[in-house]
Amino acid sequence: MKRAVQLSAVAFLISCGDRTAGKPVEQRVADAVPRLEKSIGLKFKEPPRFEARSKEEVRAFLEERFADGLPDVELRAMERAYKRFGLLPDTLDLKKFMLALLTEQIVGYYDPTTNVLYLVQGAPDDVVGITVAHELVHALQDQYIDLDSLQTVRHRNDRQVAAQSVMEGQAMIEQIAGMIGGSNSVANLPGGWERVRDLIRSSQGSMPIFASAPMLIQETLLFPYLSGAEFIRNFKEKRPGAVPFNDMPVSTEQILHEDRYFLSRDDPTTVTLPPIRGAGISDVHENDLGEFETRLFLFQHLRDRDAAFRGAAGWDGDRFVSWATPRGDALAWLTVWDTSVDGAEFYDLLDTAILKRFDSVKPVEAASGRRVYSTGSRTIAVSVADVGGRPVVMYVDVPAGMSTDVIDLKKVVLDE
Repeated sequence: MKRAVQLSAVAFLISCGDRTAGKPVEQRVADAVPRLEKSIGLKFKEPPRFEARSKEEVRAFLEERFADGLPDVELRAMERAYKRFGLLPDTLDLKKFMLALLTEQIVGYYDPTTNVLYLVQGAPDDVVGITVAHELVHALQDQYIDLDSLQTVRHRNDRQVAAQSVMEGQAMIEQIAGMIGGSNSVANLPGGWERVRDLIRSSQGSMPIFASAPMLIQETLLFPYLSGAEFIRNFKEKRPGAVPFNDMPVSTEQILHEDRYFLSRDDPTTVTLPPIRGAGISDVHENDLGEFETRLFLFQHLRDRDAAFRGAAGWDGDRFVSWATPRGDALAWLTVWDTSVDGAEFYDLLDTAILKRFDSVKPVEAASGRRVYSTGSRTIAVSVADVGGRPVVMYVDVPAGMSTDVIDLKKVVLDE
C-alpha cells in the first residue's frame, strides 16, 4: 500500500513545474544528490544506482514484495478483519485490487534489497524527474536506517505507519523543496496539505483504480505522504540540523498531534490480549488500528468528520483480534483512552455508528456501560470498563448465536 501514493500526487506536483525536464536521468541524479545531502544533513555513503524496468517486471516485483512482506495467509486474515470493521466491501479481493492499483500508478521505486532505484520504461519525462527526486531520498535513508526492516514489521500496524510517515514524508518534502523552492512552500499554499488532497482527488479521472478504491485504501495510502510531510516540516522547524531516525515517532497519534511528539511525548499503551474464549476457533489474526484508522472507522460509519476527529483524539492504544468460526468470522477490539470522558465519548459514538451501519438497529440489551445489538446475522456488544485503572472500550462482533464473552478483561495487560 505505502508505495503508491507518490504517483497519485504527480498531477499536483507536475503543475508546479519540473525544473529537470529534458535532462537525462544521470544528470538529474547528479544535480539532486548535493541538494538533498545539504537539506537532509546526511551524505551518501555510496553513489545511488538506477536501472530501467518494464511494466511487466514492475508487476513481478510487486508480487514478490507482497509475498515476502505480507504472506497470503496473513493478507487474507487482515482483509477479513477490515471487512468486519466495515472498512472494506465484502466482495473485495484485497491482493488483486492492490496489485492492480500499484501497477496503475507506479513509475519508479527504490528497492532496499538491491539498493537500486528502478524507473519504469516509457514513463513521461516530467514524471521521471519527480520520481528520481523522491526515490533518491529513500536511497539516502536506506544508507542510515534499514528500510527493509521497517517494511516487514509484523502485527504493529500503527507503529509501521508512523515509521512510513517519516520516510515518505521526508521524501515528499525534499521532492517539493527541489521543485517549488523550500520545505515550507506547501505550508504557505492556501489550504496546505488539505488543498493537496483535493488536487489529488480532482485528478482521479486519470487514475480509475485509485478513484474506485474504498476510503480506507485511499486514506491509508495518502497518510504517510501528506501527514508525514507535515510532520517532517515541523521536525525541520523545531529541530534544525537533526534527523528523525534516532527518535522515531511510534504512533500515528504522534504524527497527527505535534504536541504529543515535540512537546510532551505521549507513547501509546501496549495492549496484550489473552487467548480468545470459545470453541472452533481458527485463523487467528492480531493487530492494531491506531488513532488514524480509528478515526477512519468512525468516519466510515458516521460520515461526520468533526465527530470522527473528536472521537479518536483521546486514543491511547488499541488491539484487535479476528478469527474464523464454523459460523463465520468474528472480531474483538479493545481500545484504551486518555481519560474516562474520552472513553465514554467513543462508547457513545460507537452506538451511533452501529445504528447507521446496520439500518437503525436497536440494542437488545442496554445496561450501564454495556449495549448488545442483534442485526439478524450478527451480534455486536460494546462495553466500557476499567483495566488496571485505565478506561477501555471493548467492541465485539460475532456471528448470531455465539457468545460475545470472548475476552477475559482480567487477563488483559496494559503496558505504558
